[in-house]
Amino acid sequence: MIRSDKTAREIFEDIRANPARARFGFGERVAIVNVDPQKSYTRPDLYKTAYVTDPRQMEHIDRISRKARDKGLPVIWTHVAYMDNAADAGVWGTRTDTPDSLQNIKFDSDRTEFDDRLHIDRAVDAVYTKRMPSAFFETPLASFLRWHKIDTVVITGGSTSGCVRATAVDSLSYGFRTIVPIECVADKHESYHFANLTDLLIKYADVVDVAEVDAWLEAYTP
Repeated sequence: MIRSDKTAREIFEDIRANPARARFGFGERVAIVNVDPQKSYTRPDLYKTAYVTDPRQMEHIDRISRKARDKGLPVIWTHVAYMDNAADAGVWGTRTDTPDSLQNIKFDSDRTEFDDRLHIDRAVDAVYTKRMPSAFFETPLASFLRWHKIDTVVITGGSTSGCVRATAVDSLSYGFRTIVPIECVADKHESYHFANLTDLLIKYADVVDVAEVDAWLEAYTP
């Protein structure tokens, strides 16, 4: 095992700067999968479970989602919510039981609502409720993407070390090129954030500036 005195951010930047690093690249058709950009995780002024990494994260997510939608490409939003008795939280809901615990994000509560800065078009966007980390787990996401002939998945949301990472691993496992725009994902601590961006970059996804996603969407012709 290699040991280092560098921070997780420094290790990420070093690996990212390697010009020889191979990339998956964008394919022919992209979908934007926005993982849990709900108030429980985006509004630290309301909930201690929330976090902010890039203060413009919601702006970036909203913009690339609008661009994709305007080009006829799928936009998917997921959020977490559980039954009042948390019977659908599984073993994940057995670890703690405080007002801030995961399984206490209840259906129809403020904590499960999407951030007010986001504009979701429910006439065309897919909105899924999930109960486990990956946006693919026990949701229609994989079949939805295949029906729309998607070969590339852009993942945003949070947390980088949790649901974003789990979704990215599943995305690759299902055979999709996977893109994670840095400014569009967030975590509670920079160490978790950059350590997981490093792992995604090395193994599972292209970790890029959101400007690359913007440029691809601008150039895309349906």
